Amino acid sequence: MATTDISQTEVMNKIKNDLEGHVGGKMRLKANMGRCKIIEKEGVLEEVHPNLFIIKVEEEKNRYRRISYSYVDVLTRSVELTHIRSKKNIFPWLFTK
Repeated sequence: MATTDISQTEVMNKIKNDLEGHVGGKMRLKANMGRCKIIEKEGVLEEVHPNLFIIKVEEEKNRYRRISYSYVDVLTRSVELTHIRSKKNIFPWLFTK
């Protein structure tokens, strides 16, 4: 499904619904933080809310940090989420033509 065929609201809802199926699952996070700063971490998808989702990542020595992102971050590719084992994007439908 190409994103140009559906409205932005429908795309955001589909991203949210897809993420709801991954709550509690491990994934790899790659986030562009701006000014050439990119973070790559593994984490667990903890919560999905109407406008954002929360990932818990391990920082160091059993210390955790919760990071929240909006669905727009996924849509604009500021945030990429991939399966840990297969290394494939969680949203393969999002950027197909």
